Amino acid sequence: MFPAPGSRLTGRLLSVSVRGLRRLSLFSSSESSSTWSKVVSDAEKIVGYPTSFMSLRCLLSDELSNVAMHVRKLVGTQHPLLNTARGFVYDSKNNLQMRGLIVLLLSKAAGPSHAASDPLTQDMVSGIYPSQRNLAEITELIHTAFLVHRGIVNLKEWTVSDGPLKDMEFGNKMAVLSGDFLLANACTGLAQLNDTKVVELISSAIGDLVQGIYYESSYNAEDGLGEGVDVTSWEDQTFLSHGALLAKSCQAAMQLAKHDREAQRLAYLYGKHLSLGHKLNSDLQPFVESRLGEMTPISLSAAPVVFHRQIVGKERWHQQLQEARTLRNQLDYTKLLAAVKSEKGVSSAVDLCRYHSNRALEAIQAFPSSEARSALENIASAVTKF
Repeated sequence: MFPAPGSRLTGRLLSVSVRGLRRLSLFSSSESSSTWSKVVSDAEKIVGYPTSFMSLRCLLSDELSNVAMHVRKLVGTQHPLLNTARGFVYDSKNNLQMRGLIVLLLSKAAGPSHAASDPLTQDMVSGIYPSQRNLAEITELIHTAFLVHRGIVNLKEWTVSDGPLKDMEFGNKMAVLSGDFLLANACTGLAQLNDTKVVELISSAIGDLVQGIYYESSYNAEDGLGEGVDVTSWEDQTFLSHGALLAKSCQAAMQLAKHDREAQRLAYLYGKHLSLGHKLNSDLQPFVESRLGEMTPISLSAAPVVFHRQIVGKERWHQQLQEARTLRNQLDYTKLLAAVKSEKGVSSAVDLCRYHSNRALEAIQAFPSSEARSALENIASAVTKF
C-alpha cells in the first residue's frame, strides 16, 4: 500500500525528548513497565501478528533508508531528531505501540456489522478488515510525523552549548522534510481507503493535533508566571494534542466496518478517555517515582502542576516558583517537586487518571465479550498502574 511504520515503531517515539525537557514516556518504573509490556504482548497475539512487523516493513523501505542516511550525519550532535531516530529501533523499557494496536483491537472486538456485505466479510483476516489494518498504519504514520516535526529546534533560543549552528539548521531541515514525507504518505493511504467520512474524521484529527500543539507550545513558552490553564482547559487542550487522533481513528475503524453511530460513539469515547488517562500517567511519573540520585525535569504544564496551581492560587504558586529558582534563574526541580507533592495536586491527578480509565472501560462494555475486548480492558486498567 505505502511505506508505513507500525505501532512499535511510532509508539516508542512517545518517549522522545526535545532539548532534554519533554518527557512523554509511559510506565518508567520497573513494575508498571513489566505490567504494560505483558498487556501489549498479549494484545499483539490477538490481532493476528505483532505490530512490530509493520515497523520492519517501514524500516526496510527505500524512502526511509535515504532519510536514515542523512540523519546519520547528525551523529555526534545534540539535535533532538537524533533521539527521535533512535526511538525507531530501540526502546528497552516501554514498548509503546499503542495507537495502531488499539485500532486493531477495537476492530476485532466489534467484528463485522450486520450491514456489511458477505464479500466484504470474506476479506477479513483474524477478524479484522484490510482497510482497518491500513487505518491502523495511517494512524501511526500521522503520529510519527508530528513527533518528528516536534523535534525542530527553535534557533532563536540556540546557544553555543547546543553545538554548531549548522548542525541545528541541518537537523531542522531533515525534521521538516522527513515529517512532511511521512504525513504525505499518510494522506495518500487515507485517500485509498475510499471512504469520505473516514477522510473527514482523520483530517479533522490532524487539524486538532496542530491546534493542540500550538496551545501546548504557547504555554510551554511561558516561565510559569502567566495565568496558566485550569484543569478543564488542560483536558481540552490535552485531548487536541494527545487524544483526538486515537479517538477519531477508533471511530473511523467502526465506520470502515459499517457499524452504526452508537458503536462509533463508544469507540470514540474509548479512544478519548484512554488517551487522557495515558497522558495523565505520563505526567505523574516524576511525582510517583522514588529513584535516588536522579531528578527528572518537571513540565510546568504537567497535570499535577496544573492541579497544584489551581489549589494554592496564583500568588502562592508564584512564591513557590521564586523559591525554587537558583542563583542562575534556573528551576531547582527537587524543590519544585516537593512543593507540588506538599498539596493534593498529585492525588487529584491520580484520581482523574482513574476516572478516565473507568470511562474507557465503560465505553467498551457494549461490545461482545471476547479476547479483544478483554485486551482493551487490560490496557485501560494498565494506565492506572504507577
